[in-house]
Amino acid sequence: MGDVSPHFSRKEFACKDGCGFTAVDVELLDVLEAARTHFGAAITLDCACRCAKHNAEVGGVPDSQHLQGIAADIKVAGYSPAVVADYFESQYPNKYGVGRYSSFTHIDVRPGPARWNG
Repeated sequence: MGDVSPHFSRKEFACKDGCGFTAVDVELLDVLEAARTHFGAAITLDCACRCAKHNAEVGGVPDSQHLQGIAADIKVAGYSPAVVADYFESQYPNKYGVGRYSSFTHIDVRPGPARWNG
């Protein structure tokens, strides 16, 4: 059980460097809960919020959506990242950012659409 939604806790969104940045965007949370319901499987947040220092350390782009707390790199138990990306692209064809990577899927709730392969 989460403390910010049925399946997610604030701690999962926190910057991995321990700086304390833990924004939880309501729209992103709704998208993640919808995915959790769709797949019926646990979702792990590999990365959500990033402070500027940590973003630079992990090679994030300077205008990363992670810096605004509106992005998450996720894994869905039992599903490949490609299947997860396909789901997001079909659900949100004209908005949000969806990044395809070999070991995770990126989702962000930017106002316009963005798609890429990492």
